[in-house]
Amino acid sequence: MLRTIQIIAILQGLFLILVLLKNKKKYKSTTFWLFFGSIASVLLYLIGDDGSNIFKKGADWFLFDSSLFVTFLLLFLKYFKSGSDKFSKKDYLFFIPNIIFFSIEATEIILKKETVFIEIVELLIAITFLMYVIYIVYDVINTKGMKWVLYFVIPIGLIKSYMYVVDSLAFFGIAKMRMSNNEDFNKYLLLIIAFLFYFVIYNLITKPIEFLPKPTLNKYKTSGLKPELIKKYEGDLIQLMEEDKLFLDPKLSIVTVSEKLNIPRQYISEVLNLHMNISFQDFVNNYRVNEFIKYLQKDQYAHYTLFGIANEVGFNSKSSFNATFKKIKGVTPTEFKQTLVKNS
Repeated sequence: MLRTIQIIAILQGLFLILVLLKNKKKYKSTTFWLFFGSIASVLLYLIGDDGSNIFKKGADWFLFDSSLFVTFLLLFLKYFKSGSDKFSKKDYLFFIPNIIFFSIEATEIILKKETVFIEIVELLIAITFLMYVIYIVYDVINTKGMKWVLYFVIPIGLIKSYMYVVDSLAFFGIAKMRMSNNEDFNKYLLLIIAFLFYFVIYNLITKPIEFLPKPTLNKYKTSGLKPELIKKYEGDLIQLMEEDKLFLDPKLSIVTVSEKLNIPRQYISEVLNLHMNISFQDFVNNYRVNEFIKYLQKDQYAHYTLFGIANEVGFNSKSSFNATFKKIKGVTPTEFKQTLVKNS
């Protein structure tokens, strides 16, 4: 019976992939392919998981591991939240744990044994993916406009966390819990993941919700925004930053701004990208950088580190702050501070 349900889930997944591919031009490229990667990785997991391989019992098809799903989902949520349609090369780094894991698994097959070094690396990789899952759940809970994600992130997060914790405990010689020793446990896990995820995709296809962002240009051609409305929206956005200082919120997203101003998200994107010639993220970061410079010259922040000040103005990542500051000002924050000291 379980095998029948598994086959049905696989067929359902294949059908949904075909439907999405047929309609891919309707969506933003980056978020679409990250979302597609999440679906495809779940489908591969359904087909070739070691514990429930559909073709060969007990097959060691490590490339079908579910860890790819976690990485794709993390990146999908990141780009859905930012609204960016250009994939950053540095985000390929998120796949490094997957590459290491696949390399370790391949090595095990060649050597036909596990070494202590391999076991330690596998433990570190399991902890890394556990951190990914925890971050996904935390980020979704704390981001407005993404509560729909909770319907599948929370169950999947609990399942994946349980699996990684069990694997980590096994490294220290702690016996697996009885439930995890059940030969059908992995099958039930993959079916739960599959049906939860496919349920969300089904709603994406059957309901007119903005589950995947649509291409900006396609929307702009048919938006019909009048010049006076464009000018009003520009003023509202500037006021929101200059007077309300909404950019100080490190969790600020285009969804939050849309809700705050009661302006459709696509109109905000249009006004920024077409009429103000700037992306949402750059628009917000410009205000953050300028505010950082103001704080840097105040005596009350003299004892703060550079990132301490950056954190006060809305940056929550040191590397992102440094890269953004140099992009906008042409120098690093440290170089900028040294120039201020010399001039004073």
